[in-house]
Amino acid sequence: MPISVFSSAPRAIQRRLLYRAFSEIGIERRVPYRFVERICNAAASSDVFSEDASGVFVEIAGESISVKKAQKGATDAGFSAIIRKTGTYEMPFGSLCVAHKDGARSGFPGERVSVFCSGGSGASSVLCVPLPFCIRSRQAGDAVRSASQIIGMQLVTPQTPPSGKKVHQVLIAEDVYYPGESEPKEFYMSVLLNRAKGKNMIMYSTEGGMDIEVVAEKTPHLIFTEEIDPAVGLLPFQARQIAFNLGVTGDAQKEMVKFVTALYNAYVSSDASLFEINPVLKTSDNKIMAVDAKVTLDDNALFRHPEYAAYRDTREENPVEVEAKAVGLNYVALDGNVGCMVNGAGLAMATMDLIKQAGGSPANFLDVGGTADAKRVEAAFRIILKDPNVKAILINIFGGIVRCDRVAQGVVDAYQNMGDAIKVPIIVRLQGTNAELAKEILDNSGLAVHSAILFQEAADKVKEVLQ
Repeated sequence: MPISVFSSAPRAIQRRLLYRAFSEIGIERRVPYRFVERICNAAASSDVFSEDASGVFVEIAGESISVKKAQKGATDAGFSAIIRKTGTYEMPFGSLCVAHKDGARSGFPGERVSVFCSGGSGASSVLCVPLPFCIRSRQAGDAVRSASQIIGMQLVTPQTPPSGKKVHQVLIAEDVYYPGESEPKEFYMSVLLNRAKGKNMIMYSTEGGMDIEVVAEKTPHLIFTEEIDPAVGLLPFQARQIAFNLGVTGDAQKEMVKFVTALYNAYVSSDASLFEINPVLKTSDNKIMAVDAKVTLDDNALFRHPEYAAYRDTREENPVEVEAKAVGLNYVALDGNVGCMVNGAGLAMATMDLIKQAGGSPANFLDVGGTADAKRVEAAFRIILKDPNVKAILINIFGGIVRCDRVAQGVVDAYQNMGDAIKVPIIVRLQGTNAELAKEILDNSGLAVHSAILFQEAADKVKEVLQ
C-alpha cells in the first residue's frame, strides 16, 4: 500500500487496515496493540520502520508499507545483554558507555544512568535509563540504534496534544513476547480510588493493550471491578477472583494472584492516586509481568517519599506550569481566551463558571494564594500572558487574609513595572476587607483597568471586553 494513502487515513482506519492485513496473511494470534501504534506513528512521521512481532513483519520504506509473515525462528536470533553496572562494554554494534549522572551513587539499583553508544560510523547518541536495563534485538544493535533514532522525534499518540511531544528518553527493555508452551495474553489492570464509595478499586479487563475508554464504549461487559475496604486491605479471595475472571489457570493463576497482591500493596505504600498497568502480560511460559505502566502520585504525600523527586523530569511537563510552581503559584493551563487570577481553589472554580456564563472560556486556573502583593501579582501576570490566546485577564480576589486595598496597589505596581507588556484588558473584582478603598485605588490609577465589586458586574465587563 502507498504510505501516503495509509498515513492520510484516520488512526482507527489505519488500525483496521493493519489487522485486516494480518488476517489475510494468516496471522491468527493477536498482534500487540502497541506494535500497531508504533507502525501508525512511524507512518505519520515518515520514519523508516522495520520490525516484527507475534509472527508478523512490517516494513515502511520509500513510498510503501508492506506486511508479511516473519521468518520462522527470527525471534530466537540476535543479540541480548543485561547491563547491571556502569562502565564501558564492547558490543557487536560498537562501544556502549554507561555512566552515572552527576552526584549519583555508584551501583545503586534503579538509579538512572546515561548511556552513550557509538557504532562504526562514529555517530553517538545519549539515552537515559534505570539500572539494570536490557538490550535485546533480533539483529545485533538494532534496539540501541532504534532508540537513538527515536530520541528527538515528535511523538504523536492519542495521549499527546495534536502537535505531539518531543521524546527525550527511551527505556530499553527486554522483549517479553517470546515463543513458548502457550500463547502470550494481554490484560488491563488499574488500582484507583472510588470516590463515590470511599474505597479503593481494582479495575481489570481481558482486553489488554487497548485504551480502557474504548473497551468501556464497545465491550463494557469485559470490564470488571473489585472494591477493597481500606480498613482490611485486599483479601486473598479477591485476588483469586480477579485471576478467575481473567481466565488464567494453573501456574499463571498463581502468578496472577501474586501480581495483583503486589500491585495493590505498591499502590497503597506509595500513596498513589492511580496505578495503571496496560498491558499486564501472561508470557508464553506463564509468568505475569507489567509491560507498560502509568503511575500518578498524590503530591500531598510526597513529603513521605522524598526519593520520588529524583524521578521527576520537568521536560515532560508544561514549562509554564513548572515556572509557576517555582514561584509558588498554583497554575494549570487550559485552552480558553480569558486568563484567571484568583485566591482560593473554590473561588477559582466559580470564576471559571463566571467566564463561561459571560461567553468566554477560561485560559487557565491560577491561584495566587493569600499573599497577593505586587511581586506575586506581577509574576502571575507574566505567566498568564505567556499564553498567546489570552484576550483578557480577570482578577477575582476575596479579601479575607489579605486586604483588598493591598491587592489593588499590587495590581497597579505590577502594571507599571511591566510597562507595555500588558496589551489585553484587565478586569479586577475585589470583595472583602477594604473593597471600596481598593476600587478607589484602581479607578484613580489612570491605568486601563476595569474595576468591579459585584460578581455580575465582573461578568458584564468580561462580556464587554470580549466583544
